[in-house]
Amino acid sequence: MTQGRYRSDGSAVRSQEWPPYRIEYSNSDIRLVEEFSLSELFAKYGDILWEPGRHKYNVTFFIGELDEILLGRRFSAFGQDLVDDLIGKLRARGNGNATINRKMAALSKLLRKAHKMGDILSLPEFRRQKERAGRIRFLDEEEERRLFAAIATRDQDAYRLCVFLVDTGCRLGEALGLNWNDVRGGRASFWITKSARSRTVPLTERAQAAVRIPRQGHKGPFAMVRPAPFRAIWNDAKAEVGLGTDKQVVPHVLRHTCASRLVQGGIDMRRVQMWLGHQTLQMTMRYAHLATSDLDSCVVVLERGGARG
Repeated sequence: MTQGRYRSDGSAVRSQEWPPYRIEYSNSDIRLVEEFSLSELFAKYGDILWEPGRHKYNVTFFIGELDEILLGRRFSAFGQDLVDDLIGKLRARGNGNATINRKMAALSKLLRKAHKMGDILSLPEFRRQKERAGRIRFLDEEEERRLFAAIATRDQDAYRLCVFLVDTGCRLGEALGLNWNDVRGGRASFWITKSARSRTVPLTERAQAAVRIPRQGHKGPFAMVRPAPFRAIWNDAKAEVGLGTDKQVVPHVLRHTCASRLVQGGIDMRRVQMWLGHQTLQMTMRYAHLATSDLDSCVVVLERGGARG
């Protein structure tokens, strides 16, 4: 039975009296759904999301590997099944949770940008894999003395850089990116950082001496140092002093060494976080076990209360 329309007095309204309806479509509101592979998205947004340097080099490798696992598959939406599949295959390749987290962080950043720009329609949820706390390698004073002496005989600029790295705890890229204006008044300001947050730290006397050199047309105190030659000098020197087989003795060990000395010296974790420029306190807490002086009072209690034979 066909339903009609009626006036308030109950009389029927003839169909000819109904107001006409018209549906309009606009081509401007319709667009084709495109598909992209991870390598295509990285080519599109990689230079925007990551600055040139070692971190971007690593990200390039990460995205390339994930694209290889997906066999170059193109997509308009990235589902949870794809993420789970990638994690499973990375683990099958022998990747630990820490490595998987780094690769997924790069993927998440790329996909969020693509989603914001309208290139993909949906995003998956990225759950951080649980990482086990590993042993943190740092140099003792004797190891530092021998290693730095071997580096100094090879290149004075590399030696100055090492001194600066261990006494500021900054990353290699942060030191290399310093301009002269960033170092003044016994302090160094780091603007190019991994966390994108600038910070300023006071300098020790020998760190101040490390940046007190003639400018000679260089943009900064370490602008003459190039990462690849510096690492080659580092590797030759560490082999000379008997550390060649220790895979953890890389330039980044100087950052760990700085952090360990601060914690062992009684500096509280919040200040250590600020000094290192960590985004979260959790990252700094990796060094908390070194603050053994906090537990010394426990020994006093146990000595007093324990049974004496």
